[in-house]
Amino acid sequence: MPGSRSSAHEANPTSGTLQGDLKAMAQVVAVSHYTIGCFVALGEVNGRMPDSLKSSPGSGETEILGSAPSVGPAGPNATGGAKPSVGGPAELVGVQRRCNGYGSTRPRVAVVLAAGRSERLQTVTGGGSKALIRLGGLAIVQRTVLTLLSYGLERVIVVTGYHAGPVGTVIGRVAPGRVRAIYASGWEAGNGTTLAAAEPAVVGEPSFVLMTADHLFAEGAFRELLRAPAPACLIDPFPDADTWAEGTRVLLRGSHQVDAFGKELAEPGVDCGVFLLTPEVFECQRKAAAEGDHTLAGAVTRLAQRRPVGAVPLPDGCWWRDVDTPRDLSIARARLRRSLAKPEDGPISRLLNRPLSTRMSIAMAPLRPNPNLVSALVMLVGLLSAGLLGFGMGLVGGLLAQAVSILDGVDGELARLQVRARPLGALLDGVLDRVVDAALLAGLGVWSLRSSASPGLVLALTVAATAGAMLSMATKDRIRALGLPGAPERPIAFLLGGRDGRLLLVAVFAVFGLPVAALAAVAVPSWLSLTVRVVAVQRRAARTATRCSAMDEVPGSTPPRTRAG
Repeated sequence: MPGSRSSAHEANPTSGTLQGDLKAMAQVVAVSHYTIGCFVALGEVNGRMPDSLKSSPGSGETEILGSAPSVGPAGPNATGGAKPSVGGPAELVGVQRRCNGYGSTRPRVAVVLAAGRSERLQTVTGGGSKALIRLGGLAIVQRTVLTLLSYGLERVIVVTGYHAGPVGTVIGRVAPGRVRAIYASGWEAGNGTTLAAAEPAVVGEPSFVLMTADHLFAEGAFRELLRAPAPACLIDPFPDADTWAEGTRVLLRGSHQVDAFGKELAEPGVDCGVFLLTPEVFECQRKAAAEGDHTLAGAVTRLAQRRPVGAVPLPDGCWWRDVDTPRDLSIARARLRRSLAKPEDGPISRLLNRPLSTRMSIAMAPLRPNPNLVSALVMLVGLLSAGLLGFGMGLVGGLLAQAVSILDGVDGELARLQVRARPLGALLDGVLDRVVDAALLAGLGVWSLRSSASPGLVLALTVAATAGAMLSMATKDRIRALGLPGAPERPIAFLLGGRDGRLLLVAVFAVFGLPVAALAAVAVPSWLSLTVRVVAVQRRAARTATRCSAMDEVPGSTPPRTRAG
């Protein structure tokens, strides 16, 4: 029970040295936290960038390639082309930066078609444009434009028609100077006519991205398409029944070339409504219109008759949805929320934290709070929890610690919902998380000293728990940043050495009034996870090095590729 200082001293036979013990513990924790924090911060910068910034088409991609020299600058978001100086296969092979996949010219401009009438969504839109329906705090057309900009495109042209005024007003607030709306007269004829209105805006561009505003995609869905040579089309080879029934099917030649597009085709695959085109498509559109075909499918089909149109399959694990009906809208909302989870989430995050945090993020998204502000507020909740634990208030402090674990995902989820994820935001989030972790463990240490526990034992457990927690996170980030073979993180997460597991252990033992056990429960799985991770990476790196050496002995062979970052 917490009480006055005099009562605490009377209950503890070591009260005469309590002040000195607290001072020594604070010094050790502070030094270890500072030292390890330096490694953590470096890992945060290199290892926790959003996917769209790690490998956007303008940034190039760092790959481990056999004895290849580093080539050229790769854009403003490049992750660095220098060869790593330590460890693993990165020492054995060179690092090459690839500017845009197959050597094609990087597209700088995107065209978004947002002119449709949305008749089947009138019950939702009230007669307005479906491009203005809000999902995750953003209008659909806003989300589409911001997603394209996140891939490094310099300009986005939105072609409007129906309710052009309201749509243009919304577009005018998105990245002024980089995004503008133009009106397509005669848009009622079809989306091919809408495409034709964009021709003056892309004059002089060797290629451009074209997509429709009402198609929603998972993060990373465009990455392979934007590496491909133009012209190309993003396709879904295995759509569900509803998508196939509504979609524009594609007739493939082999598996990498599209011959024709059309809803009347009986082919299994459909296009996803995203294309990488050349200006030649406008001439094809005029030819199609002269023949009475005013559809986008007619224009790209005639382009495919002139030259090969590449078929780029939707990346594994990515979802997409064409929003045409209220049911489509409900499915898109559900998929958008579920996409906020991360593949590396631990079991506590997957089963407890994410189901709660993603719903909170969806509810908060219309308010458009700054994710960095949310990170700071969560840190304050964590510091409050640490203070309460220090005073022995285990029930409230423990529940707040678990609340921090749940709220920890909200800032990142909001950033992804608003398409505002940035490396500096990830860095801030990581640093504040480490501050809270250290504060919670220090709070448990102070609580333990206020009980009858041995000061030496408390000091040792506090330092061990703090160092283990920090190093467990730091090694994961550094492994990813250095391009080393990844550890089996999903099985390792069941050791509860991840942040979600640690905070749950803190909460459970704090609620039951066992601060010393809480410190031990954090220290043991943290160090165990750290050890398993390092050993697993070392073994995988050794196997990769052995394969590289074996390949080097075979003339004309190429070592296996390993992505860095």
